[in-house]
Amino acid sequence: MLIVEKTIAGTDAVQIPKQRGESLLDAAVRYAEERHWDVVPGTWLEASDGVRACSCGDAECPAPGAHPAQPDWVALATGSATAVRRMWERQPAASVLLPTGRTFDAVSVPETAGFLALARMERMGLTPGPVTLTPDRRTEFFVLPGAATKVPGLLRGLGWSLSSIDLTVRGEGDFVAGPPTRVGCRGAVQWVRRPTSANRWLPDVEELIPPLAYACGRDR
Repeated sequence: MLIVEKTIAGTDAVQIPKQRGESLLDAAVRYAEERHWDVVPGTWLEASDGVRACSCGDAECPAPGAHPAQPDWVALATGSATAVRRMWERQPAASVLLPTGRTFDAVSVPETAGFLALARMERMGLTPGPVTLTPDRRTEFFVLPGAATKVPGLLRGLGWSLSSIDLTVRGEGDFVAGPPTRVGCRGAVQWVRRPTSANRWLPDVEELIPPLAYACGRDR
């Protein structure tokens, strides 16, 4: 089940990104300009014999059109809106990749666990940061950097381990695909909780791990 949020009026109006209809270039510029996130263009989809294939040329690509295009992608990531615009003007179809471990880490859990956790967070009075839903049915929660090193200990304190539940953390050297990036024929990455002024200050992973671990445990 996909939660579709209403646009919030006034100072909290959603500005980045629109749920539908925004180009990859516009979305990438907004992330850099308004959220101050580093951005880097990834691969893109190309039509080949009537099939949309990844520009990397690998017929068995596990994430067609949604992974780094160059080995030095980490060094190419930038928070300059001018540089971002220039990069996407060269390749407008490039996916929008957001490096983790810089301004945010991302905690990834199955879709059903993610929505259960969101409901539990609401009851607990917690305000999550932005949350995406990927075409692979994963929800990714944006949290403060450093989550990758904290999560194993936090889970042990709750009686879990990373190997016992389906929860992963994307930190330094990794990335998430930002909406409206498409992943092959599977669909596009979407916002479940969009970036707004209300969630500009990201939560520490310590706040979100209890409901996320609980939801993952229920989802096993």
